Amino acid sequence: MMGGWALYQWNDEKQGQPAAAYNGHGGTFKNTLAEIDTPDPSIVYKDGFYYMTFTHHGADVMVMKSRTLDFRQAERKVVWYPPVGTMYSASLWAPEIQYVQGKWYIYFAADDGVNENHRMYALEAATDDPMGEYVFKGQVTDETNKWAIDGLVLEHEEKLYFVWSGWEGDVNVQQNTYIAPMSNPYTISGPRVLLNEPDLDWERAGGPPYINEGQAILKKDGRVFLAYSGAGSWTPFYSIGLLALEAGADPLDASKWRKTEQPLMRMDAEAGVYGPGHNTFVSSPDGTEDWIVYHATSGEFDGWNNRKARAQRIEWDENGMPAFGSPLSVSAAIEVPSGSGVFKAEHAVRSDGEVRFVGLPSAVDTTISVLLHYNNDGDAAVNGELRVGDAEASAISLPPMKDGETGYVYVRVPLQAGQNTISLSGDGAQRVSAIELVRYEAEYAHIGGDSEMQENPFASGGRTAAIGQGPEEALRFDHIQVPRGGDYAVHLAVANASGQEAELSLTVNGGSVKKVKIPAGERSSFAETTVAVKLKAGANSIAIGQAEARFDIDYLDIGAESK
Repeated sequence: MMGGWALYQWNDEKQGQPAAAYNGHGGTFKNTLAEIDTPDPSIVYKDGFYYMTFTHHGADVMVMKSRTLDFRQAERKVVWYPPVGTMYSASLWAPEIQYVQGKWYIYFAADDGVNENHRMYALEAATDDPMGEYVFKGQVTDETNKWAIDGLVLEHEEKLYFVWSGWEGDVNVQQNTYIAPMSNPYTISGPRVLLNEPDLDWERAGGPPYINEGQAILKKDGRVFLAYSGAGSWTPFYSIGLLALEAGADPLDASKWRKTEQPLMRMDAEAGVYGPGHNTFVSSPDGTEDWIVYHATSGEFDGWNNRKARAQRIEWDENGMPAFGSPLSVSAAIEVPSGSGVFKAEHAVRSDGEVRFVGLPSAVDTTISVLLHYNNDGDAAVNGELRVGDAEASAISLPPMKDGETGYVYVRVPLQAGQNTISLSGDGAQRVSAIELVRYEAEYAHIGGDSEMQENPFASGGRTAAIGQGPEEALRFDHIQVPRGGDYAVHLAVANASGQEAELSLTVNGGSVKKVKIPAGERSSFAETTVAVKLKAGANSIAIGQAEARFDIDYLDIGAESK
């Protein structure tokens, strides 16, 4: 024990060959992205964090901040309240957060309590912090000043355009997609142009009124795409369509936009997903993947209730067109976005000789594996200290590596419930390029048989996987990535309330089977058992089954084998 917690250093030189391209510990997640209703989500990834805003009861503008697409433990803050007695005091809909020309903006629709008075408005961040104070910049309108919602800015070839959903006149007959030029991020400088109206059968489902709304911008290889939602948002038929701008064309030339005849995403009753729509687009942390985030419900007749944000990766066809695929069920274990969980030192806070990684969430007090990425092409180990919060610091040692190779060291550290900070100091701090919290929550694994996910406030992620007694595979953790093949430790947190010691099996990559004895304990008392395993460089799978009793599985951590 050092500094009150265990330190296990991974002897990198004794491990096998490195993975071809290690890019984080991987794992899976599941929809939905948050436990609360998050209709009309808008997400930006910047400097190591995802920022999401959404329709928050129509009363204010809330922003959530998360290290990953999992917003269940995100920092949350209402960044703006409307003043009373104005034309924008009520029914705040679909705020859109954007980083435009070096500043943060939030665009939202609001009225004075009368729907016919909905118009678009802009907020500008007063600082570089999207969770900080915002300044009201006024209405964003063209000369017609008609009903308008769901506006956002398109940046294209160093020009700005505003895209929104609006009425042609003053009667709620149908919502169209409009675009207009801008002179700055909150001022329209020319007439609006009609890009699209709901003239296809799928767009008109549930109407009148007939709907084009929830516009979102997607870019790839110089091309511009505009997704939109059609059909009644109060119906399960709400779906996502697409407009594609011809390469090199003027966005204000409506004839240069091509509309797909069928939606790219629609309800899937078999998957239990209804009304997928009002989406946003965001990249993976490493920028190699494009993801669609949309809201949907789990009930055919939920209407505007129970709309929660969900995500899945976009595929691209040989013609450069995006494919969203069918919406995934809430039980589907989805491989995390590429580069997830790798918190780069370039995004850390540097102060008083320390490198501080902030905003590391935990639902409970726990001990977790942390993987340090570092560079040391010298002849000797480089030493430093690691501290969690205000706790006593502990020593770390970074062994030398070959020129140009990245080294890795695992440590086990305590986290407290809430937001945590990991600080590195000394010579070693300057060699660390990134850190990872290497945890795989059981509720995000593939759950089989009669096992099920359960809410549990004492669990690491607020939920567990409850597995029953039986011989079959009950739980499978896929896409577990390690930087080099070799010997590792699996830290498995399990509650066994059967009244006696009981056994389960742990199977690695469909081959090696370990019998693991779980001591008797209390319900929701998660005892951590450590198992030595061999893992290959790259992706691994660890399955749990053959349970002699009912168990609640909290998490699985990967760390260095203890010598």
